[in-house]
Formats: sequence, C-alpha cells, structure tokens
Amino acid sequence: MKKIALAAALSLAASTAFAGGAKEVTMPTPEVVAKTTSSSAGGLVVPLLLLLVLAAAASN
Repeated sequence: MKKIALAAALSLAASTAFAGGAKEVTMPTPEVVAKTTSSSAGGLVVPLLLLLVLAAAASN
C-alpha cells in the first residue's frame, strides 16, 4: 500500500512540474541612445579664441 501511495504522490508531483511546458527564451533588445554634446557652444570656442588672438595681435 505504501508503494502505491508513493507512486501516486510522485506521479502527481511530476505531472504538475511539467504542466506549464517549456517557456520560450526571449532576449531583451538593446536600447540605442544618441550621444549628445555637453556644451551648446562647442563649435564656437575655437573661432572665438582665434578672433581674440588676431585682435590682440592687430592692436600691437
């Protein structure tokens, strides 16, 4: 009787373990983030410095 009860318990445990089936594996998609510049006047620094140097040279 014990063997029958044990076999019934094991069969119930095994059937609930496989009840959901295999889950499909999905990979998360990587997010693409555009890189922005930290300064809004990034392209103006060099020309302004050049203009300052030329103005200083012209004043002498």
